[in-house]
Amino acid sequence: MTEKNPWKTLSSKIVYETPWIRVVEHNCLNPQQKPANYGVVEFKNTAIGILAVDEDQKIYLVGQWRYPLNQYSWELPEGGGRTGFDPLEEAKRELQEETGVTAKSWTKLFEMHLSNSMTNEHSIVYLARDLEVGEPAPEETEVLKIKKVSINEAYEMVVSGEITDSMSVAAIQRLYIDQITSSY
Repeated sequence: MTEKNPWKTLSSKIVYETPWIRVVEHNCLNPQQKPANYGVVEFKNTAIGILAVDEDQKIYLVGQWRYPLNQYSWELPEGGGRTGFDPLEEAKRELQEETGVTAKSWTKLFEMHLSNSMTNEHSIVYLARDLEVGEPAPEETEVLKIKKVSINEAYEMVVSGEITDSMSVAAIQRLYIDQITSSY
């Protein structure tokens, strides 16, 4: 990083914590050196997304009710990669858990930060190929529907606003563009 941090932290305190997140209040000086209060949501896991593409060039989507949004969401298989574990192994676990699918071929597509103005949430998205279908084993908090769609159908779901999950949107757009340029 070539830029110097213009913020100065004077003190920090944890104001809320669960097994998944921590909210930290920072007493600081802003870039103009004026007093500021900045709240940050720190995630304890890495967000992992899997773009699973079968031999017919169809991708797996998972549908579920998202409590924070109070709405149903279609998205890639995804979940929290545990700290201290290999992210690829966590991706394999999530794909099998949510869809029953295992893959022989894995490629890291990209990493990105989600909502970086107020969180430190980091994500990794993988492409999974050479798939074998088994039985899903979702967590007790998950009531999931699974469907396979073409990349064009998934892209239309993004364009229409039916898919809004950021990792899913980015991965589907990436695959769609790669399909057009024949680079996947």
